[in-house]
Amino acid sequence: MTANAGQIEHWNSDEARHWVDQQDRYDRMLAPYADQLLAAAAIGTGERVLDVGCGTGTTTLRAAAAASAGEALGLDISEPMIEHARRRARDDGLANARFEVADVQTVALEPGGRDVAISRFGVMFFDDPTAAFTNLGSGIRSEGRLAFVCWQGLAQNEWMLVPAMAIAEVLPLPDPGPPGAPGPFAFGNPEHVRAVLAGAGFRDIELDPLVNSVLVGGGGSVDDTVQWLRGTGMARALFADAAPDTVARAVESVRAALAPHEDADGVRFDAAAWLVRARR
Repeated sequence: MTANAGQIEHWNSDEARHWVDQQDRYDRMLAPYADQLLAAAAIGTGERVLDVGCGTGTTTLRAAAAASAGEALGLDISEPMIEHARRRARDDGLANARFEVADVQTVALEPGGRDVAISRFGVMFFDDPTAAFTNLGSGIRSEGRLAFVCWQGLAQNEWMLVPAMAIAEVLPLPDPGPPGAPGPFAFGNPEHVRAVLAGAGFRDIELDPLVNSVLVGGGGSVDDTVQWLRGTGMARALFADAAPDTVARAVESVRAALAPHEDADGVRFDAAAWLVRARR
C-alpha cells in the first residue's frame, strides 16, 4: 500500500480546492505563525531551503525572498495546491522558488542538499513520522537546521474545539483515532515530538509554546466565518450524510457558539502551537 495513501487522497480532494480558493483567508489566519517560523529559521541570503507540506506556497515564497541568492523548494502531496503555488511564484517573479508534488516520507532527496527545512503546519500528517523525518534529515546538511510549527492539542485550541463541540450537540463527531494519529493535532504532545525527532537523528531539539490571537477564517462576520468553516474538509465530512434540517441545526449551533467571540475584525480565539527547532 502506498505510504500516506489516505492523506494523499484527502489533500487532492475538495479540501485542496478550499485551501486554494481561500488562500488569502488561511494566510491571514495563520500569519502570526508564519512570521514566528521564519524569524526562527533565520534564512540566510545564499541558503537552500526545503519547505515541507508547503501547501499553496506562502512560506516557500517568503523563504525564497529571504534566500535571494539561494533557493527555496516547496514539497506537498497536493497537486492543486502545488499548481497554485507555481502560479504565485511566476506572478511574483521569484525564479528561485520551485515546487514539486512529493511526499517527504518517501521522496528521494539530494543527500545533504539543504541548509534548512521549514514547515507551517505541514508535518503532522505522516503515517510514519519517524520514517518521514529520517528521510527529511537525509536531505539536510550536517549542522543544518529544522524549524516548524505544529498545533498543540485540541483542548488548547478553542478555534477548532468550540465549533466542534457546537456541532457535537447535534451530530456525533468522528473518532479521532489514537494519540499521535495523522491529523492536525498529531504533534500536540511535546514528548512525542521529541521522541520522533530524536529517533530520526535530530539533536538540539527545542520546543517553545506559541499562543497567538487568530481570526478564524481570516476575519469577517460570524456568518462569514461559519461559511468558511462549512467549506473545510471536517465540516463536509460531518454533514455529508446528515439530513438538511440536521445540518441547519448544527450550523445554527456553531453560529451561536462563535457569536460571543466576534470583535470588529472577526471571530477571534487564542490558538496554541509549538515552535520546534532542531539540528542535524
